[in-house]
Amino acid sequence: MTLTTAPPGSTDAPLRDGGTATWSPRISPPIGVDLTERQALACAFRILGHSGFSENIAGHITMVRSDGPADGPDGAMWVNPWGLWWEEIAASDLCVVDRDGTVLEGRWDVTPAIHIHTELHRVRPDARVVVHNHPYYVTVLAAIGVLPQIVHQTGCMYDGDLALVHEYTGEVDDAALGADLARRIGDSSVVILASHGIIVTAPTIQEATYRSASIDRACRLAYDVMLLGRDPLQIAPGLRHGMKKSLLERGTDVFWAGAVRSLLRREPDVLD
Repeated sequence: MTLTTAPPGSTDAPLRDGGTATWSPRISPPIGVDLTERQALACAFRILGHSGFSENIAGHITMVRSDGPADGPDGAMWVNPWGLWWEEIAASDLCVVDRDGTVLEGRWDVTPAIHIHTELHRVRPDARVVVHNHPYYVTVLAAIGVLPQIVHQTGCMYDGDLALVHEYTGEVDDAALGADLARRIGDSSVVILASHGIIVTAPTIQEATYRSASIDRACRLAYDVMLLGRDPLQIAPGLRHGMKKSLLERGTDVFWAGAVRSLLRREPDVLD
């Protein structure tokens, strides 16, 4: 039997627009319930916890509140308490902290690593949601300081957004260290931290959850292709551009709705 391979992928394909400009559904299946911000964030924790994104007690998600007197990118934010696993968080468990990380509401304390978030929110008004944890295949690549190659169309959602912070500085447990990390991250939205984990930023909880839930598989695919010892076929930049728009503009809300529906069927207590 003769083994044949496909020709290398074209790297000069014309720019394709993609997204809702090319097609938009008339209607999509709804969640079936209106969520408060607190409930939506609690759902995100469990969705990502069940997906393998979280490492037991590690990790945090912050979401800047859109209500109350502390409105705005420098205002109060929701965050998970120290000590609860992501898979068990319910809406009533979430804490509110001010822009300096001081607990304003909540039954428990929050991690000193909150400064990863507070300082990033301070300089990035576009990053209403900041997600941090240590997914396994992300940390495999973080251990060798390598960004994942885009080897599959779903990975196109990260096209142009991936960055590596190469220096490992230990625990980020004060504002000065958080500010230094925010400076290293800059305006990147998906950042692998060497020997550590990942930070995903997004303007909405829906997009933050979708991108976070998908990144470890993208890293696993890239890792497995590396093990093959072969160069992956190239996806042309013009095609990556259109695919990214389609995934984010058309896929984000559909992914979110399906993930929340599935979660609520199994674990309706997440809304409590």
